[in-house]
Amino acid sequence: MNALVVGASNGIGLSIVIKLLNDNNVNNVIVIDRNLFPEEYKCDKIEFIQYDLLNFKDSTELIFCQDIDALYITAGFGHLGYFQNFTDSYVNNIFQVNTISPILFIKKFYQNLLNKENFYCCVMVSIAGRLNSPMFSLYSASKAALSKFIEAINVELEVQGSKNRVLEVSPGSLKGTSFNGAISDPMLTIDLASEIIDKTIQRETLFIPEYDSVFKNVIDRYHANAHKFGMDSYKYKQENKRF
Repeated sequence: MNALVVGASNGIGLSIVIKLLNDNNVNNVIVIDRNLFPEEYKCDKIEFIQYDLLNFKDSTELIFCQDIDALYITAGFGHLGYFQNFTDSYVNNIFQVNTISPILFIKKFYQNLLNKENFYCCVMVSIAGRLNSPMFSLYSASKAALSKFIEAINVELEVQGSKNRVLEVSPGSLKGTSFNGAISDPMLTIDLASEIIDKTIQRETLFIPEYDSVFKNVIDRYHANAHKFGMDSYKYKQENKRF
């Protein structure tokens, strides 16, 4: 099996690569990232391509991606702040990286999803895409759009007779990732990476880590009263100096 991992030079993407390299069924892993891949994890199975998703405009650009059996998309970014403080270019950039680029990657391999007997696909989304998240309006909106896209195409795949699916992974805050300027440590997300790979191969469609212990209650509170949930979320971020 040949895998392509987008956004894999750090964080959960790097953890997924590490787990794939230990799988005897995986022959090659193509890594795409704007940042250089860490030297300590390089090996004969790795092909690294430095590529900035901000410059990605058309799925036909991906001529270097051939003979892929599994696609993992983990790239994304976001910052807390009032909407009025973000520039126009930031608005364009966050949707380019978080929404448009993942959709274009899936577009590139959509015939594989439709027609190939076994094609595995997973996209890192976010719990913020399923909730009212003030101070995270752009990040939340970019992830919400991606979530609804995945939901819709999974139905399309099913009605057209394909057994392949796209797994949406929507976690909360993850220790060990470089999100929002934190320090990346792939060993802190290695167990999660293993779960993600397993659920991707099982063709599940939604994985919310810590759902039973944390996020079921969070989502229930949001659906019960979205406005109150948003106000509570804002107060929590303010009180904990999240911005």
